[in-house]
Amino acid sequence: MSRALIICLLLATNTLCGCGYRVAGRSNALPKTIHVIAVPAIENKTSSYRIEQRLTAATIHEFLASTDYKVVSTPESGDAVLRGKVLSVEAVPLLFTTINATATTPSTTRATTMLVTMKCDVTLTEAVTKKVLFHTDNFLFRNEYEISTDVKSFFEEQDPALDRMAQDFAKRLVAAVTENY
Repeated sequence: MSRALIICLLLATNTLCGCGYRVAGRSNALPKTIHVIAVPAIENKTSSYRIEQRLTAATIHEFLASTDYKVVSTPESGDAVLRGKVLSVEAVPLLFTTINATATTPSTTRATTMLVTMKCDVTLTEAVTKKVLFHTDNFLFRNEYEISTDVKSFFEEQDPALDRMAQDFAKRLVAAVTENY
C-alpha cells in the first residue's frame, strides 16, 4: 500500500512541477508597466537602399500582430523605446546551377540561392527610468533566399524578396526583445 502511495505522490509532484520548457514566442519578459512601445525609424549605417524603412515597418507590424502592445513612432509617447541600427548587410551566393555549353555559348554557372546576413544593434529602454531592458550590438539575422536565373524576373522579385526578409527579421527581433534572449 505504501509503495502505491509513493508512486502516486511522485506522479502528482511531476505533474504539478512541469518540465520548465515553454513555446517560443508565447512568454513575455518585459515589465508589466509597459503597454506602449515606441519604434522610431531604424538607422541605416549601410549602403543598402531603404532597408531601414522595410525593417521598421515590418517590426511595427510584428509587434502589433503578435503582442498586445500598442506601438507608436515617437519616443516621447512610449513606455519603452526600441532603437535599432543596421550595421551591415551581406548577400553571398550559396547554391549554384550550371548551364551546359551549346555550340555558340560556353557553359556558365549562376547562383540560385543567396545567403543574406544582417548585423544590427538593438536596444529597448524603459522611457521613464532609462533602464535598458534588452540590448545587443550583435543581433545577427541569417536566412537563405532563392533567386531567379532570369534577369528580368530577378529585378521584379527584388522588392518582394526584401519584404519577406524584413518580415523574417522582425519575427526574430520581436521574439528576442519580448522574451529577453
